[in-house]
Amino acid sequence: MGKTFAEKILAKKSGKSEVRVGEIVTVEPDFVMSHDNSAAISKIFESIGVKKVVCPQKIVIILDHCAPPANEKYANNHKTIREFVKKNGIKNFYEINTGICHQVLPEKGFAYPGALILGSDSHTTTYGAFGAFSTGIGRSEAAAIWATGKLWLRVPETFKFEISGKFQEGITSKDLILKIIGDIGADGAIYKAVEFTGETVENMSLSERMVFSNMAVEMGAKIGYMKPDEKVFKFLENRCVNKDYEVVFSDEDAEYEKIFKIDVSDLTPKVAAPHTVDNVKDVSEVKGTKINQALLGTCTNGRIEDLRLAAKILKGKRISKDVRLLVFPASMEIYKKAMKEGLFEIFLDSGAIIMNPNCGPCLGAHEGVLGDGEVCISTANRNFKGRMGNKNSFIYLGSPATVVASAIKGEITDPREFF
Repeated sequence: MGKTFAEKILAKKSGKSEVRVGEIVTVEPDFVMSHDNSAAISKIFESIGVKKVVCPQKIVIILDHCAPPANEKYANNHKTIREFVKKNGIKNFYEINTGICHQVLPEKGFAYPGALILGSDSHTTTYGAFGAFSTGIGRSEAAAIWATGKLWLRVPETFKFEISGKFQEGITSKDLILKIIGDIGADGAIYKAVEFTGETVENMSLSERMVFSNMAVEMGAKIGYMKPDEKVFKFLENRCVNKDYEVVFSDEDAEYEKIFKIDVSDLTPKVAAPHTVDNVKDVSEVKGTKINQALLGTCTNGRIEDLRLAAKILKGKRISKDVRLLVFPASMEIYKKAMKEGLFEIFLDSGAIIMNPNCGPCLGAHEGVLGDGEVCISTANRNFKGRMGNKNSFIYLGSPATVVASAIKGEITDPREFF
């Protein structure tokens, strides 16, 4: 019997010839990523009693969750991180002017096929779009890696999604992943490796695939993996920090716990309604719901393709006078591309506000906190009560097309009206 991607990677990184599902293995990750929570991790690390990190070359720290800092607490956290970075000789440190961690890490070449990446953020699953085994860990686990260079993981069972068909105009990968999460449930793939395969995935751009791997964790998955191809290899050509990476694929006769078959030909626009990501509805079910704010961006849908799609819909139009449309490119690299392509002028002419790349509104840290009773439609990945800084507000999740279409009309809208 063949082996899955997850089994192969964990065998390789634990130094074993093979591993079995359910086995606990000790691995040495290629990289461990953290962000503003590095301040808290540094305190845990110092309590261990180790004087300096043992693997500074494996540590990647990106300031993005509240950047620039909104208050004294965040400012002092950043100060603590900068001091820790300097003391420990951590070279892979990215300041507040770089972007969101899950976009920056691939842009800087740390996400590549066959890599094992652990990060103190649940959406570390994003790098599965590049053929990496990447997953979120807790702060204590991150501190343990800083101190020892190692961590244990359980070898997960694997679910396989075979996806076929072509999206209708106005439908995106965000609509599909929301449908999958709605069908499977928020706990439907707890600690499972999830592989997304099939012609639809193969035809997706790298940006579209990143939406899938990013949100795999919203159904409980340990990783969200896609077979790397020429699109990945081309992206990495002048970026990858490891020119000798080895691509790892699942065997044709690998054993899967479950296999799901999905045809997207008749897929309609979806939203996740308050207050859970798996509370997924067809846009037609909530059409007409008044909104106060629309958020375009985040690590899920803040890439250049997302901004281009939004600009295509917004060009020559104005957003509703009752709506605030916030645009957050996922990184400064994307920011500059959007500016050069004239997308910012379209956004500004529509009445949108362009912000610096960071995670602020997504987690309710700053630059977009909601008021009592306010409704936001967002391209982010979570809509839990209080997620955007106010437990008395309401968050809907949708595609970039659905978000900007709704911003124009002032209510949740089927984006196909604009195609």
